[in-house]
Amino acid sequence: MIFVTKFDGSVSYASYEWTVFTGQAANEAVGHGWFSCVHPDDYEIAVGFLRKAHDQQSEFSIRLRLQRPDKSYTWVMIGAVPSFGPPGSTFLGYLGSMTELSAGTFEPLTAYGTLARFVPPPSHPSTPSGSALELVADYLLIAHGLIEQDHAKEMLPVLRNALLTAGILLAQSTTSPAQGKRVH
Repeated sequence: MIFVTKFDGSVSYASYEWTVFTGQAANEAVGHGWFSCVHPDDYEIAVGFLRKAHDQQSEFSIRLRLQRPDKSYTWVMIGAVPSFGPPGSTFLGYLGSMTELSAGTFEPLTAYGTLARFVPPPSHPSTPSGSALELVADYLLIAHGLIEQDHAKEMLPVLRNALLTAGILLAQSTTSPAQGKRVH
């Protein structure tokens, strides 16, 4: 599930998979509406951690529980990389992804966050990317993590520009899978 935030940390785009996964309409998730799907015990951790990540304009990963349409909760890993653009490398927001964690892949069962390099976990079979652009953004996020691991830093400016472009395109459009149309 792909998302884009604005410079102030508010969500400007949530993929259709968000709605399928949580039952919350994507337009209700924008701004800070998505927090209503966060488990009550993880809420304060999430808000505090995301505020710190935003203040530092740092890459991040956070693990927490989200409510499903049947009102049960499941663990997810959320991570994002910052986008910077003109003028003067201004912080524009984040491009990120959210992945359901498979049972038995994490211990201990607590919510936590990490400021640093974000490496997306493998996609969960129940939450594949919806559009071609979301799939590209997902792969760009994975490539970003791999480049950091391989120390191929000279590729980062090009990759970050591609991430920025993907984030802008996602934030500028809304996809309605039921209608199959893109609205600008």
